[in-house]
Amino acid sequence: MKGIYGKLLSLLIVGMVMFSLSSCGKEVSVEGENKKAKLVLGTSADYAPYEFHKEIDGKDTIVGFDIDIAKAIAEDLDMELEIKDMSFDGLLEALVTGKIDIIIAGMTPTPERAENVDFSKIYYTAVNNILINKENMDKISTLEDLKGKKIGVQKGSVQEALVTEQIKEAEFKSLTKITDLILELKHGKVDAIVIENPVAEAYVEKNQDLMITDMKFDVNSEELGSAVAAAKGSDELIEAINKTIDKLIAEGKINEFIVEANNLLED
Repeated sequence: MKGIYGKLLSLLIVGMVMFSLSSCGKEVSVEGENKKAKLVLGTSADYAPYEFHKEIDGKDTIVGFDIDIAKAIAEDLDMELEIKDMSFDGLLEALVTGKIDIIIAGMTPTPERAENVDFSKIYYTAVNNILINKENMDKISTLEDLKGKKIGVQKGSVQEALVTEQIKEAEFKSLTKITDLILELKHGKVDAIVIENPVAEAYVEKNQDLMITDMKFDVNSEELGSAVAAAKGSDELIEAINKTIDKLIAEGKINEFIVEANNLLED
């Protein structure tokens, strides 16, 4: 009988250790005693200054203020951050199917998205800008001027819905990457593109032939915020993420992250 109890006790201890290494109910495989559980981040690293590729010390690295937020979340959770770069329109599916643990990609928590995933509180609110070629500044200055024009937007983004709803007679072109949209605009294949303000400012800084217009969409501020997404039912994880967001906002860290990301773009 003593042998049986010993085996049961051993199994119980192993079970408790594995539970302690699981991430909000998701068991994580661990090699070695000192290796941390992983928090797998899904992002779309073409959206500077939120997330983008930068060569640092000769190595291609994903950086940006979203990445800094993800690092802070992982640190507070005492987990190792793993970053998976993918197309923006594939992020939600990857989260729902368990390929990633969270999404941080300048994603707006729309009611449609919230049907399938859970969202944190808003960590940053931006304004959507319309970019055009400077040579067209006299031709395109109002939303009315965009009727019948071709407008570029990121596939699966909030901007796609804005253009569809508020510029009824415009033709829109959806592409996966912001960098491709910038090229389409520079080469005259679209007349304008719609992206968030910090992203727009970052690209205009690097492309002097482009400009941000004064045109504004009719939206309320709640529709412009970015939040962290996690799988449905991730109450404890969302609570932990919200605590990190509260701390970062209170300490002014997110604004610091944005400045640092823009500085990386200028290097």
